[in-house]
Amino acid sequence: MNFIRFITGSIKIILRGSKVYYAWLILLLLLIIWGGLGYSDQLSEGLIKTHMRDSVSWAFYIGNFTFLVGVAAAAVMLVIPAYIYNWKPIKEIVIFGELLAVCAVIMSIAFVVVDIGKPLRFWHMLPLIGTMNFPSSMLSWDFFVLIIYFLINLTVVTHLLYSIFYKKEYNKKLVLILVLASIPMAVAIHTVTAFLYNALPARPFWNSALLAPRFLASAFCSGPAILLILFQILRKVTKFEIKDEAIWRIAELMVYAMFIYLYFTITELFKEFYSGTEHLLYWKYLLFGIGDNKEIVFYSWSSIGMGVVAFFLFLIPKTRKNFVTLNIGAVLIYASVYVEKGIALIIPGFTPDVLGQIYVYTPSMTEIRTATMIFSIGFLLFTFLVKIAIAIIFENYEISVLNKRKKS
Repeated sequence: MNFIRFITGSIKIILRGSKVYYAWLILLLLLIIWGGLGYSDQLSEGLIKTHMRDSVSWAFYIGNFTFLVGVAAAAVMLVIPAYIYNWKPIKEIVIFGELLAVCAVIMSIAFVVVDIGKPLRFWHMLPLIGTMNFPSSMLSWDFFVLIIYFLINLTVVTHLLYSIFYKKEYNKKLVLILVLASIPMAVAIHTVTAFLYNALPARPFWNSALLAPRFLASAFCSGPAILLILFQILRKVTKFEIKDEAIWRIAELMVYAMFIYLYFTITELFKEFYSGTEHLLYWKYLLFGIGDNKEIVFYSWSSIGMGVVAFFLFLIPKTRKNFVTLNIGAVLIYASVYVEKGIALIIPGFTPDVLGQIYVYTPSMTEIRTATMIFSIGFLLFTFLVKIAIAIIFENYEISVLNKRKKS
């Protein structure tokens, strides 16, 4: 009964809000409907409605899946300073990183569902129900680690909010165990995602031992970039207090991740260009194009440029602690990683194809609308969860302040 009361109380919280809140919900619902109608075309006519073909069989959907797995893994950037080093300013906001992880995992799995064509095929990924081809299939491993990571974060968030809702002390031992378990799982979800690419030896562009570390380093940049902007929005539209020190510490941690990511990328480029093997062809297509085919050169250099500019904005303390340049850097690093995962990672792996032909891929309107639907569902869910968390936490905070005043 207590848990049902907690659920009904949470529903009441999301049903009330300001005009801006309702306008945001209406916008997301309209985008979901618009995207859903586009996805219905794919359901009725098949994946032919996308621009994926035999030459480029992974594209926009898998790029978004890879990016969102990285966003989900980024929650560990808040967990480590909060629970390992017990740093209080971040400990107060770590729950929002876990909420983001929950929503990101849901969206990433949704992109797998739309990519496999018929949604009913998804049941083959379910343990004991479908035919997972475990342990030979890397996708089954990826699904396992994603579900475990999702359940860990969902359990922690639910337990914390439930305890605060009833003004009880949360089970510190349970939360600490789960939070500690989430650290290796955060590493695992993006490592196994990288192994999906590594497991294709016929695709030399992805056949690198540095791919998994590069995935992790980029994830620890893009996810926190979202949180940096989110925390500033929360401070303005709510009475929730988020200290500048917490924001600056997250930005400082991002600098280390960006440096490692740039370092790994440079070493990968050196290996390919210095050795000069036939596998260099894919990197040439990415960075310079092949003949008249320069379709993704602009995107690849834009990703590199945005990443480098963001790195220096975060590296210099003066610009890192200035909210204007901090936000510019956060947007740039987010865009850089998104372009890198969506275009600069996927397309060169298939181009040229095994016959040496170049198929020019661009996302179809069906793919764009379907992706819009999934992102809008994720944003809607995240909006609801953040609203519930703020209402419960802030109500408990006000009560504790009043109690302190009465005692004094």
